[in-house]
Amino acid sequence: MRYILTFLGSVSLALGIVGIFVPMLPTTPFLLLTAALYFRSSPRLYEWLMNHPRLGTYIRNFRENKAIPLRVKIVSVSLVWATLLYCAFGIAREWWLQALFLLLATGITIHILHYNTLK
Repeated sequence: MRYILTFLGSVSLALGIVGIFVPMLPTTPFLLLTAALYFRSSPRLYEWLMNHPRLGTYIRNFRENKAIPLRVKIVSVSLVWATLLYCAFGIAREWWLQALFLLLATGITIHILHYNTLK
């Protein structure tokens, strides 16, 4: 089981790193999942992740403060709306699908703004 959890943690870590560069792929949830999987499977990998100068910051900020930096909030909400507006009005032809994209954008925005702002 440890090997499976370590493998899944490594896949999650790879997705989290890709998420730093790809706008619609979230970074923090994958890094939080990686931390949880590494915690259960490999103390050495967990310590490495938590002490990593770049990746550890994402996890510590969220776990300790339950907060998202203002810049990240602005970029995230902007990219969500830009992408889902394009999907709604540039790709989708049915009204219900357009409405679904707009509801999804609204829900994601509410979720992001729900968290405190890290100063």
